[in-house]
Amino acid sequence: MGIAPAQGAPVVFSLIVLALALALAVGGAELAWLGGSLYYIITGIVLGVSAVLLWRARKLGMWVYLLVLAYTFLWSLWETGLDGWALASRMGLLVLLALYFLFPGVRRRLA
Repeated sequence: MGIAPAQGAPVVFSLIVLALALALAVGGAELAWLGGSLYYIITGIVLGVSAVLLWRARKLGMWVYLLVLAYTFLWSLWETGLDGWALASRMGLLVLLALYFLFPGVRRRLA
């Protein structure tokens, strides 16, 4: 088992999720250091796990990503209530990326 992606892995999507994970984890670490929310560092780490699982073409990677989406929705509601614009700014990118999983071919390629 090497660093190469598994057969059928969503390589580009995995790399996008990994880039987002790194940005959230690094920014989240800085924010936590300043006394802010731990949400970002936790989310970055969990998205990193999702990216690695997707790189390995594991369906669990999709479920981990969707867990982050659900967790983010609950956190966003707790932070902002039902303010649509505030929810959109917190959820927008994650929801947009999650649309990828709606394609049946994507889900079929994941083991």
